[in-house]
Amino acid sequence: MPQTVFAPWDDPNEKPLIRFQNVTKRFGDFTAIDDISLDIYTREFFALLGPSGCGKTTLMRMLAGFETPTEGTILLSGQDIAPVPPNKRAVNMMFQSYALFPHLSVWENIAFGLKREGKDKGTIETRVAEMLKLTRLEKFKHRKPHQISGGQRQRVALARSLAKAPKLLLLDEPLGALDRKLREETQFELMDIQEKTGTTFVIVTHDQEEAMTVASRVAVMDEGKLMQVATPDRIYETPNSVYVADFIGDVNIFEGRAHQTGDKVQMIWADGQPPLSCTTSKNFSLDQKCWLAIRPEKIAISAERPQAANTVRGKVIDIAYLGNISTYHVALPSGQMIKAQAANTRRIERRTFTWEDEVWLSWTDTAGVLLDR
Repeated sequence: MPQTVFAPWDDPNEKPLIRFQNVTKRFGDFTAIDDISLDIYTREFFALLGPSGCGKTTLMRMLAGFETPTEGTILLSGQDIAPVPPNKRAVNMMFQSYALFPHLSVWENIAFGLKREGKDKGTIETRVAEMLKLTRLEKFKHRKPHQISGGQRQRVALARSLAKAPKLLLLDEPLGALDRKLREETQFELMDIQEKTGTTFVIVTHDQEEAMTVASRVAVMDEGKLMQVATPDRIYETPNSVYVADFIGDVNIFEGRAHQTGDKVQMIWADGQPPLSCTTSKNFSLDQKCWLAIRPEKIAISAERPQAANTVRGKVIDIAYLGNISTYHVALPSGQMIKAQAANTRRIERRTFTWEDEVWLSWTDTAGVLLDR
């Protein structure tokens, strides 16, 4: 059977679980959130991504009930949540510090919220057992937090957050304290747990790789505004602005003026250099300022001039060897530095290009994205 694609945001009949309607949040004269409207759907793993101070944590704190909007409304399952206190919302939050009780065992930490709610002993035992199994912590249930690893503590915090079966789980930089390898493993565990429980997850992160790995959709934020909300592949392949292109992954940006015929644009970009050729669905006026964003892996590097829609000549200034790929930093006659990537299929000592080599960079007219802002 063909697998159905999960994309409730494309279905006009689907009702969002969370709806931000023209939400603004001010602290004194400072606007932390600036007129944001956003829908998040049931079972989504939604990422709020942006640099420090962009407003992503404020947005999450409003969902949790620790902050209230200055203007606008936030709906959860169609209900305005402003009057509902944090402990009465079907929302749970997992903090970066995990905030575990050091004197309680793993089992007691997970059971804590259920006991507070006055659940009976049998219900608590069944639910904690489910959570221990889900997070693969059964054999650590009698240990205290200081007797287990950082990754295991992270899973205890997750199990405790999910024990009360919230409709929505908020994760604030949840993997920040883990080392890289463990963080990558834990990302896949989180995705697995989210899928098994069907809980809607909203994660705040400044780590673009993390957002691109775990999320069904990503909201890229800057200075309290939503810059783009889309699936990770759309954000990477078709960013809507130079800011988003530049924030996600490595990118080369050429600035120039547009000369358009149909869906083809010739971009005038440097004195004495032939124009760059691009294909676009946008309309540009004559001589309109524009930017071509192109990823390093879409640029080929060669010793001889190739037959291609776009070719520029330059000199290799730097090489970053990353095991499976090498990134070449190539200086163009205009002074601009361009990154091109090549897979390392051969041993490093048999590398085709080295420092100071003159090389040709080339790409197709559909390899980049032409942007107007």
